[in-house]
Amino acid sequence: MDPENFAPWMENALSVTLSNNVAAVPTSPQYLGLKIAYFSGKAPLKRVTLEQLYSRYPRGRGSAGVACFVARNGSNFEFGPENQSGDLLGTYYGKPTLLRNFAADAAAHFLIVNAPQLCLYGSLLQAEPFLKEDERVLLWKSAYDLQVASYRKRFTNEAWSGSAPFTVAM
Repeated sequence: MDPENFAPWMENALSVTLSNNVAAVPTSPQYLGLKIAYFSGKAPLKRVTLEQLYSRYPRGRGSAGVACFVARNGSNFEFGPENQSGDLLGTYYGKPTLLRNFAADAAAHFLIVNAPQLCLYGSLLQAEPFLKEDERVLLWKSAYDLQVASYRKRFTNEAWSGSAPFTVAM
């Protein structure tokens, strides 16, 4: 996850009790990505893909040891080795509230803070009927499309959020 796209006010404390060797992904505020996760007194976990985790630590074999890796599996986090207990601690990014009240705090201004170019080019496109056939519309549309693609990519890259992508030798 690209940390420049998120502000400190989007960070939330992570404290989840494990159940059956998994920890539930936070639901409030809406989870966007993991910044850091660890078990009390242990080193931070490294993010890997679910496939890498399962290849290294097949489920059901009861692998023992201190968890070093974490992967997201739908609405849960899974660990390798898998037999963990206690609480998963750390920090995650949460989606702020929608813009409903201009008097609300900065969290309500999510797009303005995190995607100002998207707002700029979208505004220019919406102003086109008032500008009457401005030849720059194609330039604005192209820039807007690039910003939309970039913005969407930020939220689809969650599988690699947290630590840098880490390849596990098999």
